[in-house]
Amino acid sequence: MENATYDVKIWSTRKYKGKSGTTYTVRWKVGKKAWPETFPTSALADSFRSELKTALNRGEAFSLTTGRPISWTKREEVSWYAFVCRYVDDHWKGVSGNHRKDRARILTDATEALWKKTAGKPQRDLIRKALQAWSYNAEHRDTDKPADIASAIHWIEQNTVPLSAFEDNATTRAVLARVSERKDGTRVAARSAIKAKRVLSHLFDYAVECGHLKVNPLSQVKWKAPKVSQELDQTSVPNPQQVRAMVDAIATQRPSGPRLKAFFSTLYLSALRPEEAVNLKWSAVHLQPRVWNPEQEQWCDPDPEEDWGQLIVREVTPDVGKRWTDSGRQRDRRQPKGRAENESRPVPCSPRLSRILRAHRDEFGEGPDGLVFFGVRGHQLATGVYRQAWHRARKTVFTKEQQESTLAQVPYDLRRACVSTWLSEGISPAQVAAWAGHSQEVLLRVYAKCIDGNEERDKRRGTKGFEGF
Repeated sequence: MENATYDVKIWSTRKYKGKSGTTYTVRWKVGKKAWPETFPTSALADSFRSELKTALNRGEAFSLTTGRPISWTKREEVSWYAFVCRYVDDHWKGVSGNHRKDRARILTDATEALWKKTAGKPQRDLIRKALQAWSYNAEHRDTDKPADIASAIHWIEQNTVPLSAFEDNATTRAVLARVSERKDGTRVAARSAIKAKRVLSHLFDYAVECGHLKVNPLSQVKWKAPKVSQELDQTSVPNPQQVRAMVDAIATQRPSGPRLKAFFSTLYLSALRPEEAVNLKWSAVHLQPRVWNPEQEQWCDPDPEEDWGQLIVREVTPDVGKRWTDSGRQRDRRQPKGRAENESRPVPCSPRLSRILRAHRDEFGEGPDGLVFFGVRGHQLATGVYRQAWHRARKTVFTKEQQESTLAQVPYDLRRACVSTWLSEGISPAQVAAWAGHSQEVLLRVYAKCIDGNEERDKRRGTKGFEGF
């Protein structure tokens, strides 16, 4: 029988005592794959295991897809919840931790619009935690769970609509409406709504591929995508004096401030993304060597005019959380954005930044594994450390009105300020795009106003080549 087998083994129920209570997991094997099902009580677990054994004793074949007896598959359509779990499993490998995390959140939002009934429904926050942290996480779904989580999942399994419900366009519209809202009912940013629709479209395409749906239901409804402003909000970009004040304020914070001065200076002077800077290693920092000054009898920095170096961005480590990375570490490890594996991006290191980095190395040395920036305890720089330092500096440096605005809201705005400055100074967009790790198309779309502002200067430059005519 296609996609089914008689090779089935049912193990004894596993009891787990956790901090939040006791759970009972029924485990069985279909072909080469083991299947677990966790219940909040032993009675529910025993009942489920008994049904499995009854089917096995009757000589029924079991589905390799669902792990259940074929007769169960025939009498029950695949539910939204069961299919999402399969989709997550089949699209887990080769995907970044950030995408896994965002996908779980979006599918959790969608699930909230797909209940068959609400009787006995667990609390909303518990349902969301159960779905995001366990069910829609391929690595953790089958791990031991607190009793309240297991109970919530058991309710969810019984109470999501079948995929056939999407034959009704009203169901599709309800899901689109839900993923376009935050938990409190307010509208999400346009970019987030479009991303959610993209995730759902990919899932429905897979449902069509698996034969559960005839067409992608999103193609059957009209949905007007929110308008997304691609241009940079220039009010968020700090000027050089504001950046200097922020960096100086951060440097006074103890104990991390002094070592964060070079970190934020690097974001501003080289347009590195924070996840690129936290993983920058000294082996990727190429500075001019110091020169011996016989008059002063000491080593000195090179002449400022010649003191150009280079930074090589080889790998980034976005902070996505331990549950979402293949390594089980807090930070994922990825190639630079928009780059193929093992491809790097060179970025110029200006004389000003060269001096800052040399002083940083003199004072703090090298971090673990040769890291340029690291915490006071000798570990890789934590996201919370530099974000808190940034927010404290905003309160110190900016007026109340500025604090309530978008001005320098996040450290990433230093990168935007650097790219804006490069373009304003007349550096070609192609060169800026290469340094910043953007495509030229994205650069011209996002930073169009930074380029347009130089029209008068460029017109004057354009006349020089015709002198003598």
